[in-house]
Amino acid sequence: MNLAFTHLAQCPAALGIFGYNLPAAIVLVVSIVIGYLMVIVFGYTSDQKAIKHAKDQLKAHLLAVRLFQDQLGVVIRSYGGILRGTGRYLLLAFKPLLFVIIPLTFLMIQIDRYLGSKPLEVSQQFLLKARTANEEAMNSLTLELPGGLQATAPPVHSVTGNEVIWRLAAEKDGNYEIGVQSGGQTYKKKIVVGGGLERLSAIRLRGDFWQRMLYSAEPALPASSPVQSIEVKYPPREVSFAAIASNWIVAFFLLSLVAGFIFKSALGIEI
Repeated sequence: MNLAFTHLAQCPAALGIFGYNLPAAIVLVVSIVIGYLMVIVFGYTSDQKAIKHAKDQLKAHLLAVRLFQDQLGVVIRSYGGILRGTGRYLLLAFKPLLFVIIPLTFLMIQIDRYLGSKPLEVSQQFLLKARTANEEAMNSLTLELPGGLQATAPPVHSVTGNEVIWRLAAEKDGNYEIGVQSGGQTYKKKIVVGGGLERLSAIRLRGDFWQRMLYSAEPALPASSPVQSIEVKYPPREVSFAAIASNWIVAFFLLSLVAGFIFKSALGIEI
């Protein structure tokens, strides 16, 4: 999937068709595909007859509340039936969700590498933060900058967090590797400057597999490294639909829900 996004972002034809709306086009396509797949998975992994029966019972209890408003006993029993029916329906729907929630989460993490943030701009000042295991390691940190990047202020040391923060700016577009040096070793961090749809990683971490899976797209720092993390803040990316801008995840959920309801009706699947 990472290769697909990379090739699409670099394809002149795609950029020519979608221009700056390429992220929105990707969100739209992914939402339709995911909406369809979720409906299909739900249909195959759920008890469709039991779900239909549970929904029919809920409708019957709701109708009873409206028809017998003047009969307190009937209304109370109907509300009890509504609560029981809702619980029964949620239990029936929970099993299919188990099949989709984990792969969907990992898919969204990968997509967010491309659509959650955008590269830094030329001349835009940004902060690079390195966190160490102790104060001694913090005091030994030095920064190695490639050509095209420059420091715009002296480094700031935060003793409470064992962090060193540098303020930097880029002179031109490009993919850069910044080196943080400690104890004779250099630890690299990728920085992306320019336009386009790049796979971004805000932080490089040491150890902690699950934290790296969620937040980092770079190899782990060595386990023996005194540097625990190297981080840069990328600006958030927004996608626009009908002149409404939002985070891609908001658009994805809304569009995939709409697609799911359309496909469920077309395929006759109870949800």
